[in-house]
Amino acid sequence: MTSPVPLGQHPPATHVLAHLSDPHLLAGGALQYGVVDPEAGLLLALERLRRMHPAPRALVFTGDLADRAEPAAYRRLRELVEPAAAEMGAEVVWVMGNHDERAAYALGLFGEDADPDAPQDRVHDVDGLRVIALDTSVPGYHHGEITPAQLVWLAEELAVPAPHGTVLAMHHPPIPLPMLRAAETIELADQHLLADVLAGSDVRAVLGGHYHYSSHSTVAGIPVSVASATCYTTDPAPLARFVSGVDGHQGLNAVHVYADRVVHTVVPLSAAPEVSGFPADVTAQVEALTPEERRELISRKDSPFNAGTLPLH
Repeated sequence: MTSPVPLGQHPPATHVLAHLSDPHLLAGGALQYGVVDPEAGLLLALERLRRMHPAPRALVFTGDLADRAEPAAYRRLRELVEPAAAEMGAEVVWVMGNHDERAAYALGLFGEDADPDAPQDRVHDVDGLRVIALDTSVPGYHHGEITPAQLVWLAEELAVPAPHGTVLAMHHPPIPLPMLRAAETIELADQHLLADVLAGSDVRAVLGGHYHYSSHSTVAGIPVSVASATCYTTDPAPLARFVSGVDGHQGLNAVHVYADRVVHTVVPLSAAPEVSGFPADVTAQVEALTPEERRELISRKDSPFNAGTLPLH
């Protein structure tokens, strides 16, 4: 697909990514907690992505791909995601999560045998944008760690800048948790060590998951964006609960990379009733106007557009 005609002062993004997290697929279509259908949530996410224009060039999944690391769950994940990604012209970036197991993950997604003690770190080139999948999982635990050897490896990778910079994708995001204190014991350990490696590098953004709700922060001055889950989510403001998982508010993030900034947009998965709008065929008509005509039509308070009509043909 071609890039849209800019309607404002910014040029189109140089790269478009989709950031999804925590699908938690189960083998045989099993339900989480007897209620949540993780496959249905993933399918909703993929359907949302099919509407994006321009389409994403990469689908970045930041961990907890299979709830119990079942081989059949990884097979089903590929069956659902890979054809949709091919249809969009996107590559898939998988990232390890605490619910994933390295051996099953490597074999199921890459056809490789893996040492359970060896982190599953990989580097992807998305049209000159480097996307690094960093394995923060700890075998047998839910919290995250980055080993000294991984930090050395990451520093060596970042020593040579990529043409369009780097996006770091990891399951355990290096952020505080003011709205989910229950998860503080399963956060990424020694976050300052990662910050030391990232400082002064070409990393443009850090993508994370793990917490099942959207959040944003920084590490070493670099924006960190956490995507919600496509299965169930965590209520950040529950009523009289230490932690509360809910079947609602699922979403994904659209990531638009520009020459000088990155924009993260939360895209809810559930449908909502439309209360106002115009059909898609209006787009070409608006693009054909001059900037001055567009401003008069869309910005002027008493214009036909803001009155709910659009006299274009």
